[in-house]
Amino acid sequence: MGRRLSWPLRPLPDGRGEVWRWNLGALAELPAARAALRSRLSASGVSPAEEDTPGEQLVLAFDELASNALRHGESPVVATVVAGSGGWLLDVSDRAPEALPSPAVDRDPAQGGMGLHLVARLSVAHGWYVDEGAKHVWACLPTEAEERAAVPA
Repeated sequence: MGRRLSWPLRPLPDGRGEVWRWNLGALAELPAARAALRSRLSASGVSPAEEDTPGEQLVLAFDELASNALRHGESPVVATVVAGSGGWLLDVSDRAPEALPSPAVDRDPAQGGMGLHLVARLSVAHGWYVDEGAKHVWACLPTEAEERAAVPA
C-alpha cells in the first residue's frame, strides 16, 4: 500500500514549452545525455553546475529516472524534458509496462534503490502511467528553489 502512495498512478500533466528529448539504449549513454541537458540548461540561462540548484536537481532527477528505466525497463528508453514557464516536466518512458516503479522500502540506502524517493522529494508532483505499450514515469520540478519549499511533502 505504501508503495502506491510513494509513486502514484497519475496521468502526465499538461506541459507546454520547449521539448528536449533523448533516446537512450544503454547506461553508457547517460553521461552524454546529462552533459547535453546541462548544455541546454546553460543556453537557457540556468546554471546546472552549482550544487543544490534547481538546474542540478533536474539533472539529478533526469539521471535517476533514466537509469532506472535502463536498468529495470526495456529499450527503447525515451527521456523528455519540457522546459516551460511553470517549471520542468520530466517524462521517462520504456517498453516494460508491467515493471511498475517501486520505491525501495526498508532497504539500507547504501544498497541503492533510493532514486524514486529522491526524485519524489525534489518534485512538486510525480507519477506514472501506461500509454501505447510504454510505461511513463514523470516528475514536475520547479525552476526556483522557493517553489519546492512552499509545497508540503
